[in-house]
Amino acid sequence: MKAKSKPSEKKSAAGAARGPERARQTRARAVPRNGAQTIIDFLESVGVEVIFGYPGGAVIPLYDALYDSKIKHVLARHEQGAIHAADGYARSTGKPGVVFATSGPGATNLVTGLATAHMDSVPVLAITGQVSTTSLGSDSFQEADIYGISIPITKYNYLVKDPRSLPGILAEAYRLTAYGRPGPVLIDVPKDIQTTLIDPGNLLPDSVPLRFEPTPTPDLRALEAMVEAISISQRPVLYLGGGATITNTGDDIVKLVEKADMAVVATLQAKGVFPDNHPLCLGLPGMHGSKYANLAISESDLILGLGVRFDDRVVGNVRRFAPLARVVHVDIDPAEIGKRLPVDVAVIGDLGEVLSLALKRLKDNRRPAWRERVADLRASFPMAIPVAGKEIRPQAAIKALSDRCGGKAILVTDVGQHQMWSAQYFEADKPRHFLSSGGLGTMGFGLPAAIGAQMANPGKLVCLVTGDGSFQMNVQELATVTQMGLPIKIMLINNGCLGMVRQWQQFFFNRRYSQTLFDYNPDFVELARVYGLKAERVESPGKVAGAVERLVGGKGAAFLEVRVPRDENVLPMIPAGMGQTDFFETEEGGN
Repeated sequence: MKAKSKPSEKKSAAGAARGPERARQTRARAVPRNGAQTIIDFLESVGVEVIFGYPGGAVIPLYDALYDSKIKHVLARHEQGAIHAADGYARSTGKPGVVFATSGPGATNLVTGLATAHMDSVPVLAITGQVSTTSLGSDSFQEADIYGISIPITKYNYLVKDPRSLPGILAEAYRLTAYGRPGPVLIDVPKDIQTTLIDPGNLLPDSVPLRFEPTPTPDLRALEAMVEAISISQRPVLYLGGGATITNTGDDIVKLVEKADMAVVATLQAKGVFPDNHPLCLGLPGMHGSKYANLAISESDLILGLGVRFDDRVVGNVRRFAPLARVVHVDIDPAEIGKRLPVDVAVIGDLGEVLSLALKRLKDNRRPAWRERVADLRASFPMAIPVAGKEIRPQAAIKALSDRCGGKAILVTDVGQHQMWSAQYFEADKPRHFLSSGGLGTMGFGLPAAIGAQMANPGKLVCLVTGDGSFQMNVQELATVTQMGLPIKIMLINNGCLGMVRQWQQFFFNRRYSQTLFDYNPDFVELARVYGLKAERVESPGKVAGAVERLVGGKGAAFLEVRVPRDENVLPMIPAGMGQTDFFETEEGGN
């Protein structure tokens, strides 16, 4: 093992999966088993129900042990698809997603998925095969140092060299995925470790003492300063990040907002924690946020950040962000405090505990003038959908999907223009119902993540909004959709280009469209049909509603290609490094 930064402790979302029955089951199996069987026994004991993966030579013993297990396995068509699916499973449930891959190229194909999960604090357990311990470092066939490669993009990782250490590593690694600030953890298991007999001992994660710092108890002086800042504020804005989703604190956040009349903005990772249809919800802030959200931030006298990174896409120019406001930052990870933006009050601790303590101390504080101003901003600068004309507006297609779903769907997006339009126009009123790669911005995330979300939520409607660029990065996972019989509904926004990069080239590079326009795309409808999905194409604005109804209302997996103009832009836009009021509002990029 290696020394890494010490994560803070929080209650594991996986803890609910354990109980006396599984403990008895584990004790009953306390007889020598080989390493591969020990891994499967452990995953069963903690209640893992689904594993995503792709077999290979270095994990044949592991897959042989899986053969007799009741755990479902989802055979992806690429290891990147497998780990994004595990990520989608984890985002939609809060429980760790589990992925298997073989050594060498199998393990390195996980790298993008590990980085994606790491940036967005998603609990994923990756178990990779490795060449035998006697061959380590000899450049054996399909050997790659995934332990070294993955150090910067995992929360923690392990290379198992002693079979006796495997049970403890499994227990600690699984617990670490959701401990403190969640994240991906990787265990690299050489092939000979998988075939060596091991005494499993006690495999329950809670029985293994962690060698890390516990969750910091919130400093009461800082907490009192936070409550005072809220109390004296006249124009407060609550800025929600992924930590609000992770800690399941939506109910307390609603209580806080209604107690203090705070306007609310939310990042992609927090969308749905506070209902989009609430009159104090201003939606997405920052580069492609609504004008009214950014103006509220610029006029505020208090920014209360809960579980956020103060990302550069929201903050923009640090010197011009919320110039009139005091900044209060609550986070479990001390490394995030002051990383990008100076703060006036820092409260370090679990968000659930902080909110509970704050609500007991905070008195009702009505701010009718601020409520009125927030309502006026919304009315003055609405997120209007451009007039259709003869072509379909992508915003209108996504809004039609949102209206049809009625807040009941889990929406997964890929990355690009369609992602921003989805954040702007798809309504979410529940946490973990809007899944998107935020920090890393990973194209190709959407389809496999939707597979993971559907596996985790078999009775729920799962929809994917993707683009023609992102879709083609992991299109092979349509085979997984069909093989597993997953009723995922896919809307492809086809503009024949890499839309977001093209938009930047239009605004900032004199329309020099270097390698962003697709001169050839496949027939996506025929492609979807070849993979076994019901599929159709819509090109007329008047036919969108009917096509969306057939997409969502039918049984089984379905695919809808929506043809939209190539030159449609995501607006408003605040250029990188600019201030909160420097809007591009027209197709030409100006005000």
